[in-house]
Amino acid sequence: MRRQRAFTLIEVLVALAVTATALVTGMRAASALLENAGRQSQFMLAQLCAENHLVQLRLARRLPDTGDSSETCEQGGRSFQVEQSVHTTPNTNFRRVELHVSEGAQSVVQMSAVIGRN
Repeated sequence: MRRQRAFTLIEVLVALAVTATALVTGMRAASALLENAGRQSQFMLAQLCAENHLVQLRLARRLPDTGDSSETCEQGGRSFQVEQSVHTTPNTNFRRVELHVSEGAQSVVQMSAVIGRN
């Protein structure tokens, strides 16, 4: 009679431990990729809000009034807060506009531009 060889309990447990470690590592990597994609989406949508706001100021064909203001911007089903701060420059034909875009309490994008008289 021939004796059959089988895996021992220790060998099976080691194989399960290696497999579990590989699966957990793969899930962590997938989670990090998903989180990064969410941040990129948030940044892109906030940047669109800021750029759209600057385009509106340029299309108004007048210098924006100095001071601070705030408005809400909806992009991609998300709500962003755009805070605008307009400052004078040494040249009276230009104004410096600073935009700060946030979602909730989290700051997402800051942008500055100089807008001239048309």
